[in-house]
Amino acid sequence: MMAGLMALNALAIDIMLPGLKEIGASLGVTSDNEHQFIITSYVLGFGIAQLAYGPIADRFGRKKPLLVGLVIYFIGAVLCAFVPSFTLMLLVRFCQGLGAAATRVISVAVVRDLHGGRAMAEIMSLIMMVFMLIPILAPSIGQTIMLFGDWHLVFVFLALAAFGNFLWVTFRLPETQHPEDVVELTPKAVIHSAKTVLTNRVALFYTLGTTFIMACIFGFVNSAQQVYVEIYGLGTLFPVAFAGIGIVMAASSLINSRIVGKIGMRRLSHGAMIGFTVTNGVWLLIDLMYAGAMPFWLFYALFMLAWFQFGWIGPNFNALAMEPLGHVAGAASSILGFASTAFSALLGAAIGYAYNGTTTPMIAGFFVFAAVALGFTLIAEKGKLFQPHNPEI
Repeated sequence: MMAGLMALNALAIDIMLPGLKEIGASLGVTSDNEHQFIITSYVLGFGIAQLAYGPIADRFGRKKPLLVGLVIYFIGAVLCAFVPSFTLMLLVRFCQGLGAAATRVISVAVVRDLHGGRAMAEIMSLIMMVFMLIPILAPSIGQTIMLFGDWHLVFVFLALAAFGNFLWVTFRLPETQHPEDVVELTPKAVIHSAKTVLTNRVALFYTLGTTFIMACIFGFVNSAQQVYVEIYGLGTLFPVAFAGIGIVMAASSLINSRIVGKIGMRRLSHGAMIGFTVTNGVWLLIDLMYAGAMPFWLFYALFMLAWFQFGWIGPNFNALAMEPLGHVAGAASSILGFASTAFSALLGAAIGYAYNGTTTPMIAGFFVFAAVALGFTLIAEKGKLFQPHNPEI
């Protein structure tokens, strides 16, 4: 259920990638780089609203705020199907993101309510696996819908997906918040919860590390259509190429769920973080040798090698950031989610907007962000990597 809820977010982004140009043209936009704002506006709303859902979920429980968020998502999707202008599209997409924020914050809080340590990392890996499988299917779903209709039906499909999740949560999700963890919704209590999160070194710097790692994903999503179609001329094979990276990341997350209990979150994620940084550095050097237009087989092979390692970073960093903060899981999840989506979206949008007809801006962005994330990891661990803090972590 939690994977299905979080998958709504990936679906709201990836299902329209094949139709971004058609949506923009229908609404009077001619610049390909501006089409990306349909994604960015949604992600900004999604990121900003998470700051509110955390304290609300800590006060009123997990279920009711989640249902409200799903209703907002549903309404936003329906309105997107009828907007007459690009400006209104961006506004309504932002509002749809406001509703989607509940699914991210509360899903992570529910998992933390029920699990901790390596057990949480294992569950988050399985959730991440489903989350990564959505990009495999979503572009193909979007393209198929537009073969039988136009882009408006894509948003109808999103509305139906939200409605299905609403029914599932209504009838199958119990309240998971522990009564002793209820936090009053007062300015003093909210500030105290935020201070608890932001003054914890491990939580803060793993959150920052997660932010820059997630920025790589948003940079890829923003650039994917132009790189695959304009540079490599894949045309209708674009969803297949896009799906291949999703398959690699999903497989990596599945492997992580199987081995994290024995090896530990820190050993896995720290090794993958170093590998991700080095691989992107090598990839950038090769890209520069080819002047931003290396052969597709080489580009794709290096892409897969780099992003296989992401599946050992994302879920473990999330669990490490949340581990010390079980008593304020809602607030912790909201701050982690805000940073790893709103800030990540802006950083990723910078990669997408820097597109210049070559692959160099995207690959350079991956390397720089990976290096920054590695630096935050070192700060979180006081320079000592690969050291489990206890047998459960």
